[in-house]
Amino acid sequence: MEVALVVHRPVCCRRSISHCKIKPLNRLFFNGRINPSSQLSSWSDKYQGAGISSRVNASADYSKRRSRKNPISRQTGTAPKGQPKAPVGMNTHKRDQSDEEKDESRTTSGIYTNLAKKQSEKKIDDAEEKEMENIEKMSGNVKSKLRNLKTLSKSQTEDKVDGTTLAKKWSDVIASDGIQENDTPEIHDDASASKSSRYKQVLDDLAEENFSKGNKMFVYPQVVKPDQEIEVFLNKSFSALKNESNVLIMGAFNDWKWKSFTTKLNKTELKGDWWSCRVYVPQEAYNINFVFFNGGSVYENNERKDFVVAVEGGMDEVSFEEFLLEEKRRELEKLAAEQAERERLAEEQRRLEAEKAAIEADKMQARSEAEQTRKMVHQIMKIAVKSLNNVWHIEPSEFKGEDMVRLYYNKGSGPLDQSKELWIHGGHNNWKDGVSFSGRLVRDMRKEDGDWWYAHVIVPDRALVLDWVFADGPPESATLYDNNQLQDFHAIVPNSIPEELYWVEEEHQIFRKLQEDRKLKEEALRAKAERTARVKAEAKERTMKKFLLSQKHIVYTEPLDIQAGSTITVFYNPSNTVLNEKPEVWFRCSFNRWTHPKGPLPPQKMLPADSGAHVKVTVKVPLDAYIMDFVFSEKEDGGVYDNNNGMDYHIPVFGGVSKEPPMNIVHISVEMAPIAKVGGLGDVVTSLSRAVQEMGHNVDVILPKYDCLNLSNVKEFRFLQSYFWSGTEIKVWVGKVEGLTVYFLEPQNGMFWAGCIYGCRNDGERFGFFCHAALEFLLQSGAHPDILHCHDWSSAPVAWLFKDHYRLHGLSKARVVFTIHNLEFGAHQIGKAMAYTDKATTVSSTYSKEVSGNTLIAPHLYKFHGIVNGIDPDIWDPYNDKFIPISYTSDNVVEGKRAAKEALQQRLGLQKSDLPTVGIITRLTVQKGIHLIKHAIWRTLERGGQVVLLGSAPDPRIQNEFVNLANQLHSSHGDRVRLCLTYDEPLSHLIYAGADFILVPSIFEPCGLTQLIAMRYGSIPIVRKTGGLYDTVFDVDHDKDRAQAQGLQPNGFNFDGADPAGVDYALNRAITAWYEDRDWFNSLCKQVMEQDWSWNQPALDYMELYYAARKLGQ
Repeated sequence: MEVALVVHRPVCCRRSISHCKIKPLNRLFFNGRINPSSQLSSWSDKYQGAGISSRVNASADYSKRRSRKNPISRQTGTAPKGQPKAPVGMNTHKRDQSDEEKDESRTTSGIYTNLAKKQSEKKIDDAEEKEMENIEKMSGNVKSKLRNLKTLSKSQTEDKVDGTTLAKKWSDVIASDGIQENDTPEIHDDASASKSSRYKQVLDDLAEENFSKGNKMFVYPQVVKPDQEIEVFLNKSFSALKNESNVLIMGAFNDWKWKSFTTKLNKTELKGDWWSCRVYVPQEAYNINFVFFNGGSVYENNERKDFVVAVEGGMDEVSFEEFLLEEKRRELEKLAAEQAERERLAEEQRRLEAEKAAIEADKMQARSEAEQTRKMVHQIMKIAVKSLNNVWHIEPSEFKGEDMVRLYYNKGSGPLDQSKELWIHGGHNNWKDGVSFSGRLVRDMRKEDGDWWYAHVIVPDRALVLDWVFADGPPESATLYDNNQLQDFHAIVPNSIPEELYWVEEEHQIFRKLQEDRKLKEEALRAKAERTARVKAEAKERTMKKFLLSQKHIVYTEPLDIQAGSTITVFYNPSNTVLNEKPEVWFRCSFNRWTHPKGPLPPQKMLPADSGAHVKVTVKVPLDAYIMDFVFSEKEDGGVYDNNNGMDYHIPVFGGVSKEPPMNIVHISVEMAPIAKVGGLGDVVTSLSRAVQEMGHNVDVILPKYDCLNLSNVKEFRFLQSYFWSGTEIKVWVGKVEGLTVYFLEPQNGMFWAGCIYGCRNDGERFGFFCHAALEFLLQSGAHPDILHCHDWSSAPVAWLFKDHYRLHGLSKARVVFTIHNLEFGAHQIGKAMAYTDKATTVSSTYSKEVSGNTLIAPHLYKFHGIVNGIDPDIWDPYNDKFIPISYTSDNVVEGKRAAKEALQQRLGLQKSDLPTVGIITRLTVQKGIHLIKHAIWRTLERGGQVVLLGSAPDPRIQNEFVNLANQLHSSHGDRVRLCLTYDEPLSHLIYAGADFILVPSIFEPCGLTQLIAMRYGSIPIVRKTGGLYDTVFDVDHDKDRAQAQGLQPNGFNFDGADPAGVDYALNRAITAWYEDRDWFNSLCKQVMEQDWSWNQPALDYMELYYAARKLGQ
């Protein structure tokens, strides 16, 4: 009989399984009984692929193993039971009967009104209840699907854990419950009885042969092939189980890595004490591994070597490893699909719950609005009359909705007595729908007691009261009115719809309108969010392609996107590297940041390619690769290397079964936008952290808890803990800022209770204390960051404090990255940090070259890199900007910028005309080129343009200069220039959108964000060629080749000098282009909007730097 047991740990397996950790045993298992008091722990599969059993380490050295606790039986979980749906009660708007009796304005009997009201309420409530029931039904369906997914997931998990189930799934020899007898029937041969006889004879011969040789076991057929059933025979008398009544086999395939099984053996009729069972050999097998045991603690394990039977004609080990990876890939795809479906259903459930809540809110609002309207109409009905003596009356006096009546007016009774025409403008129920009817009055020649005129009016069907005025013309052109001395005219509709019925229906109509408006708004927001997400995804995709092509002049691959499991070709141009003119080039490669289990591939000699100076090599990419790593050398055994300046070459691999483990990064900074922002440093800390976090890494920020923090932008803010350092209690607070986890350190010595970020006499001491406290916090909290990223002079002490103290006491895993945002401040601290840091950066490539000769930087150029900053596309986004009049993208940039310019002109009181507009948004300092700014203002005015400046000066003298200039300009050119000498965030957004050009004439600029934001809004930058301005703005007349080398198109105007002639050269060309070729200019606006100046590319560059830093010392 066949049996199925929970799979136990085999006593011996010679090889270890990857991805599986088994606690060792210190008991020595031998061929015989063990101490009866000891128990064998159950063998649990930790390799969780579908149908895959664990590969277990059971080497001969058992003496070093520790004993394990008693085995714990597994509990079989059940799928979670569905929760019953709670009935949702429907609110019905019913008035108190006593209130109805007190309502003096009723025009129908209480019985009729009540009946009509109840019928209407029932009809409306039925409709609303049906809608709620539909939502409940949909919600129930979603919950059911979620439960089914959870049940499926749990059952799959149980399949993976329960070796019995897997064995049953893949082998005919496993039964479901308990131990069952294995009948070991004869292998069928349908040809004839003689063949069966020959089969028995073969087994007799084999049994006798193996018995005579003293062999413990044999298999039949003797040559085992895949996809075949075999018989396994054990001579119990030769084994450690000779005195046992039960004999079972426990095994798996391919070195214990594939499809476990456990089956009971039965006594055969062969001579000798032979027991047997049948085992199915799967197609993927290249060997069979097994031991025998008694179902308890006695094992026959072939003297600790296990039994191994080779399988011929199947997979080899390499093919099987690839097969396992492919199986894992399919399993991951399946799990990903299930997770996506769970997320979709969860989102649908959240949507339905929100819809239910919104419906209830709409009902309450409709009830409130209807009640307010009712009160107002009642006020009107109290003053309404059937006629006004000698002014107006209606014939007939009794009428109802949809009746045609004559409404008479005595022209001589009011201000229209001299009008040539008379018109009525009318509505109903306190002008509920505005003017719902109008008509020209004609004179009634029959009436002789006045100057009577009349108009035919069709009474609105749901009118309780009519409202109207008389005028001297139709609604769109009347100038003189008789409006009853500002009270309008009102008349009761005698036979109107029952009032209670009207208000029930009115409430329902308001409810429906609210629902329609809400759904339209939600749909618009959803469409906008989907488009925003799509645009961001497309931008990231373009950035990745650009990243892959960024070094095409040196190295590239075909195909460009490397897929796991594929074969790719690497092309290399040594003429652009240190290997130029070397006779040979060797390719040295591995995967997964040089950590792939198979290690580096053997060096390959690269062969000439068809494309001139290039050489090439072919590489098979494993299925478990997520990144490809390589360098080049001149010889097979090394020599001169091209390792990309110490960074190595890395290309991402897509579609693999393994994902890159997240890196743990901690920024230690004294600024962070928007809660503690002074300059660009704060923007970089927030935006870079968000971009890296979106790539799947763990990013935290440590910041001082200033008493001037803008805590309104901190979510989930709470006290975390206190710790002591240097005799001071330091309180730690935690919260979320722009989706980032931020730890706020508040030393109780008052160092950061100064009301400011910078500006104290002891700033160096304050920030030095903070850096030490931040490292102490990481140490005491048990954190293990991979990267400590510090910024500028203010957190530079982190570099040397870490290296001199904390690296030796628990934070040894970390590496330090230091970024210089501006070399003009804190030279001593920056120089010391450069000496200690593992990697250093500054905020643009050109600025890194400009400062490379500085004595603080020059000794450390080997670890100094320039990475241009980006902007946060969520903050600076004209498609989702609440500070501009209309949303726009590159598709409607002309329309969007026109509306923004008009709004800007209106807000600042400028001439409303289409003029070339130059925007200037800056701090007014010498660094920003204030003498060039002044000149550019006058030059723009001379060219007939407008100028808007937003900014202030920290230096009072410069501020006063610009105050005087503003007074002069506002007096002489008040309709074309406005200087706003302050900080105004909403206005800055409007200037970026409304200006045609943004001027940035900085004398030096490490990076600059102004020109990047300008392009995001379709404004053309005019910049001086320095630092990051040169790296990001490419002149339309002179930089086509330079732009093309970066995969870009020209996007602005630039100039060299720091004198008026230089700024004139760029400014005049820009304004002339605006005047003479608007089509070309508009296409340029569209073009710059489509360029990606977000953190997508810089984040990739920083991650490469982080990995290079982490590699140091490994």
